[in-house]
Amino acid sequence: MLKHLKAFVCIYALIALCACHQQRAGLIPIADFFRTPEKSAFRISPDGKYISYLKPYKDRQNLFIKSLDDGQERMATSFADYSVQNDYFWTYNNKIVFFQDVIDQDELKMVTLDVSSLKMRNVLSESRVRISMVCLNKHEPDVVTIRMNKRDPANFDIYRLNITTGALTPYLINPGNITQWYPDADGKIRLVREYDGVDENILFRPNDHLPFRRIIANNFKTSVKPIAFTGEKNYFYALSNDERDKTALVEINAETGKEEKIIFAINNADLQATGYSKNKQRLEWASWDAATPQKHFLNEDIKGINDKLTESLKGNQINITDRDSAENKFIVNTYTDRNPGSYYLYESSTGKLTKLGDINPKLKPEELCAVQPISFKATDGMTINGYLTFPLNENKTNLPVVVMPHDGPFNHSAWGYNPEVQFLANRGYAVFEVNYRGSTGFGKAFHSAGFKEVGGKIQQDITDGVKWLIRNKTANPKKIAIFGRGFGGFSALYGVSFHPELYNCAIVQHGLINFFTYIKDAPPFQKPFVKMTYEMVGNPETDANRLRAISPVFHTDKIRAPLLIFQGAKDPRANISELDRFVRELHRQNGKDMVKYFLKPNERANFRNERNRLEMYTEIEKFLNNNMRVKP
Repeated sequence: MLKHLKAFVCIYALIALCACHQQRAGLIPIADFFRTPEKSAFRISPDGKYISYLKPYKDRQNLFIKSLDDGQERMATSFADYSVQNDYFWTYNNKIVFFQDVIDQDELKMVTLDVSSLKMRNVLSESRVRISMVCLNKHEPDVVTIRMNKRDPANFDIYRLNITTGALTPYLINPGNITQWYPDADGKIRLVREYDGVDENILFRPNDHLPFRRIIANNFKTSVKPIAFTGEKNYFYALSNDERDKTALVEINAETGKEEKIIFAINNADLQATGYSKNKQRLEWASWDAATPQKHFLNEDIKGINDKLTESLKGNQINITDRDSAENKFIVNTYTDRNPGSYYLYESSTGKLTKLGDINPKLKPEELCAVQPISFKATDGMTINGYLTFPLNENKTNLPVVVMPHDGPFNHSAWGYNPEVQFLANRGYAVFEVNYRGSTGFGKAFHSAGFKEVGGKIQQDITDGVKWLIRNKTANPKKIAIFGRGFGGFSALYGVSFHPELYNCAIVQHGLINFFTYIKDAPPFQKPFVKMTYEMVGNPETDANRLRAISPVFHTDKIRAPLLIFQGAKDPRANISELDRFVRELHRQNGKDMVKYFLKPNERANFRNERNRLEMYTEIEKFLNNNMRVKP
């Protein structure tokens, strides 16, 4: 009998061990979610002869170039200190222009790379200056048009930069409050957007020799965003919500500022993006988010290409991200909610589709989790949309939940692949994303409903969503965490301060802790938007009591839940000394074990260093395990 009992115990232990092993085998390593992509930021040369992309070398992103004639790959840069940034571009004379952010010196470098010789030249190197590309010009391939706030930190001016000689020539000096510039097909800037934070004006000039004059005037609730000139008369395409609730694609007469016609619109969402071919000067598509990404095609040639790609790449979202000048070769990016995506080269003349690389081949879509659109009613009856991601192969009730309010606040969560969401779902948590009132994409009225509600109805929408999860038995009411960055970090601190009954713990990345200093310390180049912040968030003088009542820095006594805080010391929007004092006060009241704080010296808001990222998510995993009592 004892012999049989021992055998039974051994078999049972073996079965339990196998079950445990199978359960743990489903855990995907943290590094697989947050490693630097193996290949990313693919571009094609204007002549269609080369493909470029970023690839890690010595833990830094570097440029690689592949010839499409012989398939040979060359490492074009070998930086071991600072990565090549994603916003690099090709010029029409087969040079690549890229940027490096030298964080410890707060310096931005602009570098050109000659593709044939792989020789590099530093063309600009500026401290505490922001630089970005405005446009290229086929007729002057050595010259790029850039914007830079070198003369005045509060205002960007427009320059013409010769990338061969380094000659920098002022083109348009900002008189103040010009925030956007729109060139025509020849690279001449004929439309600008003037903004004082409350009123928005669109200004037009027929050519470089005449002054700009105002053609459209709106307040901050109404938006007209030019896209490109139509090529006929002085008309231009724009995304506009003037005299309508939902943003539509329209055509506007630049001489009068009047809307000539609506090209495309839908009733249930704002159009948020368009496709425009600079080579052929034509509109190609308009897109929007309605639970999942949607696209309407305005050109039959591009629709035909998309139809062929959709047939070959079934089940994927498809975006054309680059093309050669002849528009024969296209870079195509695909993704789903369970797949970070892949890149392909498509040749329209032959129909040939070639895979260039996966962003993260370590991940298997079948092991990840579906992102499901949801909606619920807020306390006042307003419909709030969002997304809910359930752990794979789990039941749909009584689950531990991580609430993830988005940054902004006037932004939105979108359907698609999110490594944080998938990481948390893989660890057994349901993930709840809320597009609270004020979020973009749902029309002017919904957006405006969030104005001056950052500590009011916006937070109530998040609270209502959590209570909805509890009510329908999705959430285990004793196992709910809240996790956000920026304004989402403020929402996390607000939640544990004013709704301690709902949340076990909170995780904050570069969180907003004080609305007074956040508004006061806005970088000079964001000063034109300060008045808008007064209208949309609050005025530190007239709304002082309300802003003080919601700013976490004044309410450390209300925070009793465990906190995990991450911050980059080079984040230009952070007041590090104030955050240090905030954490010290929380330590004094709650003890260091309750509040863990990680300050990384050479990081900005989002951690770019892979080691720092992996350390952060390792700490997040341990923190949630300890405070949500969920074992992997």
